[in-house]
Amino acid sequence: MKFKALQDNLRKILLERIESGELTGLRLAQQTGFKQAHISNFLNRKRGLSLEGMDKVLSVQHLSVLDLLDPAEVNKRASIVAPSPDEFENVLLTEPSTAVNPLITADRVLEILKFKKSFLRKLKPEPEGDRSDWTRFVLIQLDSRDTASMFPRLLPGSTLLLDRHYNSLKPYRKGELNMYAVLKNDTCVVRYVEVAGNQILLRPHNHASPIEVIPLSSGKSAPDYLIGRVCQVGMES
Repeated sequence: MKFKALQDNLRKILLERIESGELTGLRLAQQTGFKQAHISNFLNRKRGLSLEGMDKVLSVQHLSVLDLLDPAEVNKRASIVAPSPDEFENVLLTEPSTAVNPLITADRVLEILKFKKSFLRKLKPEPEGDRSDWTRFVLIQLDSRDTASMFPRLLPGSTLLLDRHYNSLKPYRKGELNMYAVLKNDTCVVRYVEVAGNQILLRPHNHASPIEVIPLSSGKSAPDYLIGRVCQVGMES
């Protein structure tokens, strides 16, 4: 990836933050010590930033170069997990907050577990939108607080295999509700999902737990919030 593309991606991230109200050009100028006109010219594609300037913007906005890389490009050039030559496939275990990202970087991998390729091939994908940049299968582990709403289907310490190429609301099996990992507050929670108007309803399995509501952001649809379908639950023994 060329330096200009990195600048373009940084500009895109900053403009998204400004549009959402998280940031202003004036605030960014104050954080970096640059003149507001300098920041404005960068955001409006009238000029670029030096390496030192980019480093300063990344630092004050708590970003890294990894945030500017195109996941598809990274996947082409560097595989995090080497392809398995035998009948098993390597699947990454990561934190729920990491599983919401298309690319799982090596520093976010907690463990690598093996699954039979024949089992994974039998699982039917149902993507809504382009998920080609997403690593399909990812594992997450939930603690007691996270599993309480889905008790007894999920127990503390459950390890969940997510199919992130299944973000459709279509039932996987007739008459059976899908469990999904759903984007909520920059991490994911596991619930049954319904859509009511412009809201997503997160339904628990445990009737003692409340139904939660996530309003759909402008321009977003329910599948944008579905990280993936829970296709297997593993229990500690």
